[in-house]
Amino acid sequence: MMKRHNALTPDALAMMDAIARCGSFAAAARELGKVPSALTYSVRQLEDALDVLLFDRRSGQAKLTAAGEELLSEGRRLLAEMEAVAHRVRRVAGGWETQLTVAMDGIISRLTMFELCEAFFALRPTPGQDGPGTRLRLRTEVLAGTWEALVSGQADLAIGVDVDHAVPAGIELRTLGELDFVFAVAPHHALAGHDGPISDAELLKHRAVAVADSAQRLTPLTVNLLPGQDVFTVASLQAKIEAQLRCLGCGFVPEPLAREHIRAGRLVVKATQRKQTRARVGYAWRASAAPQPRKAPQGLALQWWLDQLQSPATRQALLERHAGMVTPVD
Repeated sequence: MMKRHNALTPDALAMMDAIARCGSFAAAARELGKVPSALTYSVRQLEDALDVLLFDRRSGQAKLTAAGEELLSEGRRLLAEMEAVAHRVRRVAGGWETQLTVAMDGIISRLTMFELCEAFFALRPTPGQDGPGTRLRLRTEVLAGTWEALVSGQADLAIGVDVDHAVPAGIELRTLGELDFVFAVAPHHALAGHDGPISDAELLKHRAVAVADSAQRLTPLTVNLLPGQDVFTVASLQAKIEAQLRCLGCGFVPEPLAREHIRAGRLVVKATQRKQTRARVGYAWRASAAPQPRKAPQGLALQWWLDQLQSPATRQALLERHAGMVTPVD
């Protein structure tokens, strides 16, 4: 008797699919270029190997049993997966990566990032293809965590890294732009009515809202916090802004992320005696190693993203377009 794992071949699954679609053994045999007796024999071999009845032979039609329905459903899924694997293998051979991971800092516009993802998935490398076949993974990091994701190999491209950070060996870095930070509080916060620039001594009396650095191995960064100051720590910039809207603390926030709230009066910008913060932001990727035979020196998926980042309009949008995107992403 044929073993079960030998019986479940792509040809056997395709045969089941043809019989179900055509409605009879005879019609399926014509589609597959076989005689009906050969198809019947193949089905009996499959049933014997699986020790189940796949078709109810009491009627003149090819009616599937419950076991047959299950095999057909799973078989179609497996055939689709095998076809998808074949497509991905061909695309990888042509230079498209199997997977590309992009780490983005919380200061980056998610609206623009998702638009770039849409454009990437809509690619048609050659006529008739469904896309590059590269699985895209997007992850959000904070401060040094964005660098760490890249350096540790967990990401292929990091967007929103600190340009003034020491660039590790084997990493390429380009400038994205500059980002202004403003000190903001809720209108009903005690500092909202403060006259003149706020001193550090006055800031020390009030709770600050800070975003936790997502780095696990690199030294976490601490920005604009005073020694001894009470701190409420949250996981993202969006959560930080939400906390400050609720008057749970105060602090510096990226002006583009807070712009809508400032214009609506939900946040009030106050001057401080300490110098206003301006961050220089960039994007980085790991330099290509020696090219493998029959593969592009630079993966085509990564190259596509780098090409998009060369556009001044795209770089500006990644830093500026935050309207309507205030719900945190895990």
